[in-house]
Amino acid sequence: MADSTLWWLLTGAAVAVELLTGTFYLLMLAIGLAAAALAAHAGASMAVQLALAALVGGGAVVGWHVMRLRRPGELPAALNRDVNLDIGESVQVDRWNPDGTALVKYRGAQWSVVHAPGEIPAPGAHRIREVVGSRLVVEQLQET
Repeated sequence: MADSTLWWLLTGAAVAVELLTGTFYLLMLAIGLAAAALAAHAGASMAVQLALAALVGGGAVVGWHVMRLRRPGELPAALNRDVNLDIGESVQVDRWNPDGTALVKYRGAQWSVVHAPGEIPAPGAHRIREVVGSRLVVEQLQET
């Protein structure tokens, strides 16, 4: 069996295991295995093939890991506008109850709202900051 065939089989096996486990890093290692297969097609020695597989695969893993660390963290679903379209919408609070809650009409239904931590409850226009269960956490809009 040719060296390149062995490398291509290992590449295919790494991709198959990645599809079963969802470990994206295995795809990075598969890139290194494919690089070794290409080196084998070019007639490189086994030492060069092994070194290339290790350097390219390891470099891809390290590069992907560094990219993931530099990316900002994802917001929890309750705070993420991409997940919950209510975040950032406006509601009108007419009056606050003594317990720090209020009832507002939003999207055709009555919702219970609470003010965000650090906010002083005051009537007026508010923006939805977070959705916690069936409650809206709101912050007062600044008048311009």
